[in-house]
Amino acid sequence: MTQDLTRRTFLRGLLGGASISLGLPALEIFLNDHGNAWANGAPLPLRFGTWFWGCGMNPSRWVPTQAGDGWEPTVELAPVNVVREHVNILSGFNAILDGRLNHPHQSGVIAMLTGEAPEEPHDVPAPTLDILISDAVGNDTRFRSIEMSASGSARHSYSRRSKSNINPAEVSPVALYTRIFGPDFRDPNAAEFVPDPAVMLRRSVVSAVKDDRTRLEARLGAADRRRLDEYLTSVRQLERQLEVQLSEPPPLAACSVPPVPKEMEVGSEINSASRNHELMTDVLALALACDQTRVFNMVFSYGASNLHKEGNNTGHHQLTHEEPMDPEQGCQPRATFFVDRSMEAWATFVQKLAAIEEGDGTLLDNTFVLAHSETSFAKVHDVLGLPVMTAGRAGGRVKTGQHIEGAADPVTRIGLSAQQIMGLGRERWGSQSMETSRAIGELFA
Repeated sequence: MTQDLTRRTFLRGLLGGASISLGLPALEIFLNDHGNAWANGAPLPLRFGTWFWGCGMNPSRWVPTQAGDGWEPTVELAPVNVVREHVNILSGFNAILDGRLNHPHQSGVIAMLTGEAPEEPHDVPAPTLDILISDAVGNDTRFRSIEMSASGSARHSYSRRSKSNINPAEVSPVALYTRIFGPDFRDPNAAEFVPDPAVMLRRSVVSAVKDDRTRLEARLGAADRRRLDEYLTSVRQLERQLEVQLSEPPPLAACSVPPVPKEMEVGSEINSASRNHELMTDVLALALACDQTRVFNMVFSYGASNLHKEGNNTGHHQLTHEEPMDPEQGCQPRATFFVDRSMEAWATFVQKLAAIEEGDGTLLDNTFVLAHSETSFAKVHDVLGLPVMTAGRAGGRVKTGQHIEGAADPVTRIGLSAQQIMGLGRERWGSQSMETSRAIGELFA
């Protein structure tokens, strides 16, 4: 390593004959004396992401009764309470259809992300929020944005420039890892080079850059050596977890291969989706920490959620329409199970971003995440009072720990706020009755 150390420094090596570059997190040697900017005075990266879960919630069990920072967690927000200092709960914001039909599981999410209700099913009347933001902040990173789907459907991505221009989602943690940490080499004679993930993981990216790492460590202080060791340890632990998915299991005499299930999406079993989500979040967190991207979209389950329990083909969406209401609990218990698991997954996501040190704070401190669903009460496809949460302080621009009531205002107030938080300078956003110039003042620090 002979080049000067900068925030663009990579660890380099060879893997299977191909050159690789492994990005580095924000080490102290790259920062100013206060640890809150790069040494040249440039601010630390500001990231934006969305996190989506399907089939909403039960309003009476999800929406807190108190506004402000003294809100008490409801039964369905109980899993989120462990990260309440990092999040905001936004309730009472509506998707206004302006006389258009409510296209089930589509109108709410499209209105939320484009500022306009769709005329027809599957219509995307304008670019989604993440596209607008990545156009502004995504040009200096390796990936303009990264899309992920934990429940196994690449086509259910809500990152869309138009109806026909969709950013497909990665559905496999291994594929996502390979995309982020794969060899830089591209064969000029091949239409597309796809590294073998099995070879990658067994040979280890961390091992491949060992010599460059040794040279770098000689130039680092004790705190940076510790942070670099923690980062590389995390990468290697992730490699070992993913390698398990590529390993052939030992033979079992009592085991036989069942018929291929019909109408079943890969990864839609709830425990599988939760595990995939956790591993994808680990990969994403490292990609963000290494400034490989500044925009992302995570779909835990898509609209009309296909999540189901093992051995039961009746999925979340079907249950929201067919399961009777329990008058004592005020919900459909089997369907609500998936709401609870979704909130657990969201809390896990927030915790993982908050656990990574960056400068004088954390990765989450320099991120703004918008979590939302396409409906409030899924049984009737309600798009009033859409459930929304945010996480992260966006480099100190956002106040967290609050419940903010929307009072039937349009959801575009949220999207306008997100664009202003990310520095887009947008003064108005939305269409027809949802056009607004009112950002949500309570969000801003």
